[in-house]
Amino acid sequence: MSTPTAPDRSKTADGLKRLSTATLSHLPAAVGRPAYDRASVTPGIVHLGIGAFCRAHLGAFTDEVLATGAKDWGIVGVDLLAPDMRAALKPQDCLYTLMSRIDGVDRLRIIGSFLDVVTTLDGADEVLALMCRPETRIVTITVTEKGYCQDAATGRLDETHAGIRADLANPRAPKTVPGLITEALRLRRAAGIAPFTVLSCDNLAQNGRTARRIVTRFAELVDADLGRFVESEVSFPCTMVDRITPATKDADKAAVVAGLGLVDAWPVVTEPFRQWVIEDRFPLGRPAWEAAGAILTDDVHPFETMKLRCLNGAHSTLAYLSVLLGIETVAGAMADPDIPRILRRLWDEDIVATVPPVPGTDITAYTHDLEHRFVNPEIRHLTLQISSDGSQKLGPRLLEPAGEIFAHGGRPQLIPLAVAAWMRFLLGADGSGRTWTVADPMAARLTGLAQANATTPAALVDALFAVREIFPAELAGNDAFRADVVGFVGRLTEDGVRKTLAGL
Repeated sequence: MSTPTAPDRSKTADGLKRLSTATLSHLPAAVGRPAYDRASVTPGIVHLGIGAFCRAHLGAFTDEVLATGAKDWGIVGVDLLAPDMRAALKPQDCLYTLMSRIDGVDRLRIIGSFLDVVTTLDGADEVLALMCRPETRIVTITVTEKGYCQDAATGRLDETHAGIRADLANPRAPKTVPGLITEALRLRRAAGIAPFTVLSCDNLAQNGRTARRIVTRFAELVDADLGRFVESEVSFPCTMVDRITPATKDADKAAVVAGLGLVDAWPVVTEPFRQWVIEDRFPLGRPAWEAAGAILTDDVHPFETMKLRCLNGAHSTLAYLSVLLGIETVAGAMADPDIPRILRRLWDEDIVATVPPVPGTDITAYTHDLEHRFVNPEIRHLTLQISSDGSQKLGPRLLEPAGEIFAHGGRPQLIPLAVAAWMRFLLGADGSGRTWTVADPMAARLTGLAQANATTPAALVDALFAVREIFPAELAGNDAFRADVVGFVGRLTEDGVRKTLAGL
């Protein structure tokens, strides 16, 4: 009897070969590939939260550093939510395609900086072991705002968070980001291994300080002495990261197949633009990311304020108005007759004046560059995707600049419209048959308040202004701000979004 033939995992169901180390030689000459021997690279970074953004940013910068001859800064990615990324990347030796798109041109490059992908769904032991290796000198994070388990009102650790409570009850088997980092630091300390640097790459104001505050408090709750150790001995640099990276679509995967002649289970699509500003505090060393164009500095704050307010604040404004109008993508919104004009006024009349001076940067010129980036039709950045987690995003992107404008004797002109659009967005429907899902850690509470007060603009505004996790008391109690938001909610409700925008 003949022996059954083992399935060929190097090929897909349609017979195409899969991207892998063995098939790199099959790539067209125009496709970039790792310019170094991956087999000689060892991991020095563990990354928590492996998604498209970190692969377009951290992965790409580090890949270029490895091409300079560095051998000890490979990355191991940790999927905290699902095994999907591991299942996609492991069969292709953790190689993946970075496809940058603009003006109808796709540029393909294979990234080799990720050496392995693991998941916490199998338990924390493997991940903790990786984080405790002496060679692991940096733990990087991209888990979005909600992954920090913070109280939105105070910015402190949310000690009522279900995941945090579970980790505090069983700190040796953590599942949250604060729990994982704390337990790994505890184990390293017990073994006499110096603590790694914790590098947040999320869109949070002063993200390093946020990470320090959250992890230190969690460690204090586990053990007071451990909390003091984290506070005094662990470095949490701040960073600002900027590269628009939408979720990968089936059409993107098909374009990659056409460009490679190979199948990539999970490529990354991004714009050519990228910027990374890093506070240079790495006691155990770091990759020479500046060789790939990163900016190393003593103060990230001006850069991150510019990005959070100018880019992210405009993105949120665009997203809520677009969802209400039925516009699916950022590029589609920029082709709208009204939204680009609204964004220009938002920047010129509200946002730019609140951004501190940024070294080497004309902030108004930066916003004009943003317009060009938003217009890029090759990047299908979904407005509904951007609209997620508004309870976490409104503060640093729009409410803080609004408060500063009032503090300096001014009155924001367009920010109240953005807030009103978010409030109407919470209804999850436009009244004419279109519906959408509100993705937010506070979704149940916020949508409940919106539905209960939908018919009266003042009641809707007052109910949501009372959510202290989002609206600080001083801003919520500002009569002018309340009047402007109520006015816009009323116009959006009675006149509709199109007529409201056209009338501005």
